Amino acid sequence: MLKIGITGQNGFVGTHLYNTLGLQPEVFKRIPFEKSFFDSEQTLDAFVSQCDVIVHLAALNRHNEPEVIYETNVGLVKSLISSLERTKSKAHVLISSSSQEERDNLYGKSKKEGRELFAAWAKKANAIFTGMIIPNVFGPFGHPYYNSVVATFSHQIANNETPKIDVDGDLKLIYVGELVAEILKAIQNKSNVEKLIVNHTSEAKVSELLTLLQNYKEQYQDKGEIPTIANTFELNLFNTFRCYMDINNYYPVKFVEHTDPRGSFVEIIRLGVGGQVSFSTTVPGITRGNHYHTRKIERFAVIKGKALIQLRKIGTDEVLDFYLDGDEPAYVDMPIWYTHNIKNIGDEVLYTNFWINEFYDPNDPDTYFENV
Repeated sequence: MLKIGITGQNGFVGTHLYNTLGLQPEVFKRIPFEKSFFDSEQTLDAFVSQCDVIVHLAALNRHNEPEVIYETNVGLVKSLISSLERTKSKAHVLISSSSQEERDNLYGKSKKEGRELFAAWAKKANAIFTGMIIPNVFGPFGHPYYNSVVATFSHQIANNETPKIDVDGDLKLIYVGELVAEILKAIQNKSNVEKLIVNHTSEAKVSELLTLLQNYKEQYQDKGEIPTIANTFELNLFNTFRCYMDINNYYPVKFVEHTDPRGSFVEIIRLGVGGQVSFSTTVPGITRGNHYHTRKIERFAVIKGKALIQLRKIGTDEVLDFYLDGDEPAYVDMPIWYTHNIKNIGDEVLYTNFWINEFYDPNDPDTYFENV
């Protein structure tokens, strides 16, 4: 079992890497890291001495004073190298550098120098080092105005703000889940490469990103429709957008119910994609679910009976409770990386429709069990 520590564990990429490692507890053991470890040589040494692999993600991306970015990032690298030397560690070290390395700015300079410092340490210590040059990263839970233009636009659009394009440049992008897969591949292959270029998986102009995100807002957030999703990039972008909605105040969404002497009719979902629709009955007191997905889009629609739907973002403690009643049919959609369940809290059988955007594949279920 590989013992892996992540500096910057609570950052954008670090959170996704940490959570993904948790999907394979039989393969990886996560060594917890906190930002304060850099303030104490003893604490940092204790962390380093436990690790077979260290993924160095801790860095400052933005600051009003570029010199602070440079000094911070190079300083973090030097602190970690000093700890590696004090503990005589031969851990496999990976660093996330940037495609900005060759640009004339202090952020790019700090990333390049940090990578070169680690490479020199690895040669001296006879250790494995992987210096990863990565393109622009986007995905759920990135910080707007900090991590990426996708995060900024998604936050603004979901909150009815007006995004502004400063430069309509062409962006080379990689989804955070794809980047995590590249990091894991480098770990498992023990890639000893001073400069490993991670290729982008998609490319789009800033205006094209904005158009797609505005379309998701209009179709999905405003109308409840699942938009047409043409490829994996658009699926990843759509799932990213969904995570910037204020779901605690958005759900449950009530259906439009049409009633006449024969009974009632409710339209459950309008689709630009296919998928699988299921129907279930649940007896009083029973809970279904307690699992999460990392890519699937899913809708729970309560048609009859009383239900409690609960969601909790992986790695956090806050539980969101949504109460639904078949007297006013409504739905809740499940964001990725949120474990969720549904419980019959009434006295009669609960009738629920489930929709998910892909057919169930037992060999690749994208379903991970964790109690809410």
